[in-house]
Amino acid sequence: MKNTKFLSDYLIIGAGAIGVATGIALLEENPRLKILIAEKELEIGKHASGRNSGVIHAGFYYSPDSLKAKFCKEGNAELKKLAMKHDIPVRQIGKVVVVRNELESQRLGELFNRGVKNGIDIELLESKYLRDFEPLAVTFEQFIWSPTTAVSDPISILNAMKSEFESRGGRIVTGFKVSLKKHNSELIDTSGNFSAKFFINAAGAQSDRIARNVGVGLDYAMVPFMGVYRVTNESNLPLRTLVYPVPHPINPFLGVHFTLTTDGKIKIGPTAIPTIGREQYSLTNGWSLSDLYQTIIGTGSLIKGNAHSMTDMVRSEMPKLFESIIVKESQQLVPLAGTVKKWSKKPPGIRAQLVHIPTGKLEQDFKVVKFLNSVHILNAVSPGWTCSVPFGRYVAEFCRAGQQ
Repeated sequence: MKNTKFLSDYLIIGAGAIGVATGIALLEENPRLKILIAEKELEIGKHASGRNSGVIHAGFYYSPDSLKAKFCKEGNAELKKLAMKHDIPVRQIGKVVVVRNELESQRLGELFNRGVKNGIDIELLESKYLRDFEPLAVTFEQFIWSPTTAVSDPISILNAMKSEFESRGGRIVTGFKVSLKKHNSELIDTSGNFSAKFFINAAGAQSDRIARNVGVGLDYAMVPFMGVYRVTNESNLPLRTLVYPVPHPINPFLGVHFTLTTDGKIKIGPTAIPTIGREQYSLTNGWSLSDLYQTIIGTGSLIKGNAHSMTDMVRSEMPKLFESIIVKESQQLVPLAGTVKKWSKKPPGIRAQLVHIPTGKLEQDFKVVKFLNSVHILNAVSPGWTCSVPFGRYVAEFCRAGQQ
């Protein structure tokens, strides 16, 4: 099979949620197209699209002028619609965002105003009403209630997307890596396995590496952050809804929070620990010298820049490797968490964060770049899963515009 020559109009690299959603969008527009998705793993969903938190975000965290804000509200509704069509459970349980002091309360007000600008169904309420939404949580003076936040199972959703794509005539092949190079005035696949008129690089944590080979995204480096959760049975901590802290003012992480799952579990986490490899789910595996080089460049840029505090990241996140520390932090939101005797580890995930080398800024928004007969999705971290359906349509439009 490795000697087979696959011919297509569009070759999408990576069968994650955004890659598959883009394939669906292209076929919705033109069912006659031959769309092929090449996935390097033997199964889909082995990385970010299958390892995310399962939270279907509402969309109030993101700058109103961002692509994330543009797609999150619609993506929330689209994922729920897809889940209903395929009989996938969705827990429509909402979320509260709580605060610990007056300073955080001020930031909560700013977060609420951002949600209003984004057109999100959201409420800012006095602390006395918190017991009506989540009796086990505590807050200082006020909290945010987000009724449209929900949870579902990422793998089930991704498999539903795969079914939708294949039912429209698309094809996914697994176990194939794609590497691009420039040949005359277009890009081609160097493996010899694929021939396509147009390439869409939706390779997630590997997307910048594929792009860099053809001279795209050279101003960026990738710094991976490992997210580790602890989990217990819902019977040990009977929460009604998700409980989050107010986000850090300059670092792009949401802090230790409580997430419910579709199979009756409660999760606390995640960590945001800088690591070496984009697929480094253990200390010894999943990284390369190329990963190390990129991490050094990106981390050095973060340290030199003043957009974020790398020192704060390390100081706050590294201790969370210890269960006692992450549980202690979670108790600031839900004090009863400290009485739970048994927590177990969940398989970790990796947030591969793009860093703009000249400024030392973590790229906060989705980043899509057109080059010759290709489009490269360089940054699609959270809420990429929630946004995937409308974001896929955006990428498809981006491709068509690039060919005109």
